[in-house]
Amino acid sequence: MDPVDIGLWGVPLAILAGAIRVSTPFLFVSLGECLTERSGRINLGLEGTLIFGAMSGYAIAYETGSPFLGVAAAALAGVVFGLFHGWVCKFKGVNDIAIGIALMLLGTGLAFFFGKPYIQPVAPKLPSISLGGWSDVPQVQAALQVNVLFLFGAVLAVFLWWMFRATRVGLVIRVVGDSSDAARAMGLNADRVRLLSTAAGGAFAGIAGAYLSLYYPGSWNEGVSSGQGLMAVALVIFARWNPINCFWAALLFGGAGALGPALQSVGVSEGYYLFFAAPYVLTLGLLIATSSPERAMQGAPAELSITK
Repeated sequence: MDPVDIGLWGVPLAILAGAIRVSTPFLFVSLGECLTERSGRINLGLEGTLIFGAMSGYAIAYETGSPFLGVAAAALAGVVFGLFHGWVCKFKGVNDIAIGIALMLLGTGLAFFFGKPYIQPVAPKLPSISLGGWSDVPQVQAALQVNVLFLFGAVLAVFLWWMFRATRVGLVIRVVGDSSDAARAMGLNADRVRLLSTAAGGAFAGIAGAYLSLYYPGSWNEGVSSGQGLMAVALVIFARWNPINCFWAALLFGGAGALGPALQSVGVSEGYYLFFAAPYVLTLGLLIATSSPERAMQGAPAELSITK
């Protein structure tokens, strides 16, 4: 089917399509960080987990021929990183921010080392679902090609929101995140809760990495993450530790990332590469906007290192 000239409508359409594609790794990493931080621990190592997940997911998908096994392997790698992070942080005097930075460097280094043989080979990609069959316009059909992981991430955001509000597991995580003393008084093992929360958060980051290497951009290379794991920390603060808000914030970040290609699609090429900086400028702007002492930590778990 030949392309149809849809004029300036191509810009919002391209931004919508890009927001759906680009937001998915932001969504999974931010949901993982939200879960981890709600338990009272911050994990800056998710950037390394994401990169290692991208490499391991791509490698397993290539070796087995199954992208879904690649996603499972990436999630498992994230669990291992999360468990190690949680185990180290339980010792007295250990700073979870410092450990997170160390694990970020470790995960990145391991991914670069083990991923060298997989830079050239082509692994099978994750499938997508077409939601644009109602339209005869090829651009609309292409824009509404939605990856299965995006849909899963949207459902996961709703599930986590419900879990925090209406389940015992969510209550336990919130209590541990707000007060270790209160958790101990209730007979809860705060270290174990944080360990499991950090492991689950790591699994989500691993899935985000698999999405990058197996769908968009759909290849493994050493610069595949572009700092998305670190930006997720700012996104969670902006979302006020609410999983539903993480979903909308991820779409906002995704739309910012899609701005450059959207403008290029209608012939705006001047300063094209500057638009690639939009997500980073947005991150900086959000950090500045939320830096007020009265608002910055509103809704934050009291046990977080950044609140003390």
